[in-house]
Amino acid sequence: MTPKELLSILSVAEKLKSATRHCFTAPDRKESVADHSWRIALTAMLLEGVPEFADYDMSRVVRMCLIHDLGEAFTGDIPTFLKTEAEGRHEDDLLGAWVAAFPEPQRENWQALLREMALQETNEAKLYKALDKLEALISHNESPLSTWLPLEYDLQFTHGREQVQFSPYLRALREAIDAQSREKIEGGK
Repeated sequence: MTPKELLSILSVAEKLKSATRHCFTAPDRKESVADHSWRIALTAMLLEGVPEFADYDMSRVVRMCLIHDLGEAFTGDIPTFLKTEAEGRHEDDLLGAWVAAFPEPQRENWQALLREMALQETNEAKLYKALDKLEALISHNESPLSTWLPLEYDLQFTHGREQVQFSPYLRALREAIDAQSREKIEGGK
């Protein structure tokens, strides 16, 4: 990859720094897509020492976490509870076209990673997807209750539940997040 090619790719990825998500990180500051991607990558790194994940290629999980929302550099973030299937396909198509223009070996490596993520057949892909869902819940628990939409009071307990079922550790983490959610909601009444 030439320096010029690298700078071009980074210029597109930079858009995630200012592409905001639905969630707030603090009063009056919306979370960026980059904030979210960074934290799920950090979470994957922290899970590296958990015995259940000893056989996982955590470097691959971190890479998945870092690139999973790059399509939003083209579309912006659409909250999961609003995103249609057509919008998801459009975002995937834009990301795929962008990656197809990468030089080798990056093109082949990224395309393989994106396929693995989409198929959700490997432990690594399942872990990245679960962390993506869980981080959104954690972020909502950290954001002011006044920023929650009415539907989020239920969504906080249903979003991502299916994605954690393969892992005892992630089910326990989900229970801890649920406890925080209940405490936050009760404290806000």
